[in-house]
Amino acid sequence: MELFKPEFGLVFWMLVVFLIILGILAKYAWPVIIRSIEQRAELIDNGVVYARKAKEDFEGAKAKIEEMMAEAHQKQLEALQETERMKRGLIENARKEAAAEAQKVLDAAQLSIEQAKREAELQIRRQVSELSLEIAGRVLRRNLSADAAQTELVNKMLDELENK
Repeated sequence: MELFKPEFGLVFWMLVVFLIILGILAKYAWPVIIRSIEQRAELIDNGVVYARKAKEDFEGAKAKIEEMMAEAHQKQLEALQETERMKRGLIENARKEAAAEAQKVLDAAQLSIEQAKREAELQIRRQVSELSLEIAGRVLRRNLSADAAQTELVNKMLDELENK
C-alpha cells in the first residue's frame, strides 16, 4: 500500500513542479486560451447577428418578391384589359367599315336600279310612240312619216298624260 501513502519529499517536489507549470500556463497559455475562447464567442455572436440579419433580409426579399408578383399580376391584368379594349375597337371599326361598304354597295345598286328604270322607261316611250304612230297611220289610212317632229309630239303628249 505504499502507493497510496507517498513520502513527503515526493509530494513536495510534485507540488513545486505543479506550481511552476501552473505559473507558466497562467502566464503564457491561459491568455491565449482565453483570447481564443473570447474570439470564438465573438464569432458565434457575430454568426447569430448575421443569421438574424440574413433572416430579416430574407423576409424583406420575400415581401419584395410578393410585391413584385402582385405588381406583375396587375400589369398583366392591365395588359389584358388593354388588349380587350383594342379588340373591341378593332371589331367596332370593322363593323363600321363593313356597314360603310354595305351602304356603298346598296347605293350603287340603287343607282343601277334607277338607271335601269330610266332606260326601261325610255325604251317603253319609244315603243309607245312607234305604236301610236302606227295606230294613228292605220286609223287615218295613210302613211305618217316617223320623223323627229312627230316623235317629239308623241313624247310631249305622253309627258302631259304622266303629269295628270
